[in-house]
Amino acid sequence: MQKNTLTRFLLVVALFLGQFTFASDTEKEASEHGKDLKTEIKEYISHHLQDAHDFSLFSYTKENGEHKYVGFPLPVILWDDGLKVFSSSKFHHGETLAEVEGSHYKLYHSKIYKTDAQGTIHYDENHHATNVKPLDFSITKNVVMIIVTGLLMLWLFTSLARSYAKNNGVPTGAGRFFEPIVLYIRDDIARPNIGEKRYRKYMPFLLTIFFFIWFLNMFGLTPLGINVTGNIAITVSLAIMTFLITNFTGTKDYWMHQFDPLGKSLPWYGKIPLYIILVPIELLGLIIKPFSLLIRLYANMQAGHIVLMSLIGLMFIFKSWLGSPLSFGLAFAISLIEVLVALLQAYIFTMLSALYFGFASEEHEHDHEHEAEIAH
Repeated sequence: MQKNTLTRFLLVVALFLGQFTFASDTEKEASEHGKDLKTEIKEYISHHLQDAHDFSLFSYTKENGEHKYVGFPLPVILWDDGLKVFSSSKFHHGETLAEVEGSHYKLYHSKIYKTDAQGTIHYDENHHATNVKPLDFSITKNVVMIIVTGLLMLWLFTSLARSYAKNNGVPTGAGRFFEPIVLYIRDDIARPNIGEKRYRKYMPFLLTIFFFIWFLNMFGLTPLGINVTGNIAITVSLAIMTFLITNFTGTKDYWMHQFDPLGKSLPWYGKIPLYIILVPIELLGLIIKPFSLLIRLYANMQAGHIVLMSLIGLMFIFKSWLGSPLSFGLAFAISLIEVLVALLQAYIFTMLSALYFGFASEEHEHDHEHEAEIAH
């Protein structure tokens, strides 16, 4: 019992420290670069929320003034008049240029631009960089975590399947923790929303999407500084998959409802003026549903990171006996809430996906029964 309590405590501390370490680095950088601390904190938060071409856990400055980063580089893969592959260490976290086969590249605001030998960035009237951007197929931090999460899920659930086979369907070890979650998704999400006849074919996707989002959300609370589900490109991709599955598996009744929502309740000439409004609304709903999925997940995870890191940054702004402990307490409380939010967002995405699949699987059997009764 004591070991379990200690483990939980250390987990919570680790999750909190993953967000806390940025503040001390920010204070050092502000003093070194002569920037206002508030401005430095704002820039650091913005940088933390972006994807990166390397893993950086933390940084420090040596006595000789050298800025030292603790982490590891990732491969950069560019297409610019041919394939160019090199290590992101050449950028030294955006502080130096990368020269590859006579071309120079600069890492600027987490994007790679082609420059001259001096690293000149050209801007338009809105202060947007106008340098050429080569096609970037790099293995970034988010890509690495997606691969790690996929491999973790594959290893975990294949191990659980073998465990079930050996023990005649009785869960052991980690299976005792994951089995109730799987059963809950099946019995309380898939069956009620999709129906007994068709829920099985959607279960692989629902289980995958739930654990995929949940694991990535939890990784985002670790010292690794991951923000995969706070990346709009990732949530768009997940929503598109739900959109495609919904519409490619839709039944005849589902599509009839899109183009003939009133059914046989009115004669055709009475429905024409109504359908000028109703049909476009129904078709617009096909886009609005996945859009609500991607925005909800993206906004909640992005906002959670911003609030948490802002509260931590307040400690270094106040520097008082009252403000700093208060900010620390609030940040610690938000860290605990974020653990719940990580699970809640996975649940909501899975629940709404199942609901949309249920709409796509609908069959109006009562209409056929009614027609049979009339014919009889």
